Amino acid sequence: MMNIGVYGGTFDPIHKGHARLLELAKTLGGLDKVIVMPDRIPPHKVREDMASPEDRLEMCRLTFAGHDDIEVSDWEIRQEGKSYSVLTLRHFKKLYPEDRLWFIMGSDMLTTFTQWYCYEEILTLAGLICLTRYSGDDAELEKAAEELRAKGGDIKILPADAFEVSSSQLRKLIAQGEDCEGYLDSRVRKYINSKGLYRKREG
Repeated sequence: MMNIGVYGGTFDPIHKGHARLLELAKTLGGLDKVIVMPDRIPPHKVREDMASPEDRLEMCRLTFAGHDDIEVSDWEIRQEGKSYSVLTLRHFKKLYPEDRLWFIMGSDMLTTFTQWYCYEEILTLAGLICLTRYSGDDAELEKAAEELRAKGGDIKILPADAFEVSSSQLRKLIAQGEDCEGYLDSRVRKYINSKGLYRKREG
């Protein structure tokens, strides 16, 4: 039996912080494989500077090229209708019925998890790996984890240092002409430059 992580996100753009969190989840969570899942974004949430689903998918593929234990999936961005995590996990449970799925999330997601659509079913489909970047939220996280464990959930809370920049900050820096070498994989930087992503539009 394999332990398989599912790591979703907008990844607009994917940066070294995302890659580092994935490696932490894989190493500390004892994962054999991780599926990276760019989110499908509803049309009414699309920003003017947003990269297309195809561009976000390609940047993820470039970031993890050469990693045999990391798969980048286009399953979610190909779906119609609302994009719920439970639907994604149902899909992968059918693909990997004999393996254990682990849904990778941030600490803010764990504390609001009981508000998610079909959250109790999610607990039957996958364990949760929560990456916490703030030392002050330990008590709140443990309380949320214990409540989910009481419902049969398998929850792992793993420490992770905060990355000094977010995707939204990177988009602003790129729009200002910054290189962002310290934050982006070199292949992703070249792709962004070649496609003119996140640049200010004229007119």
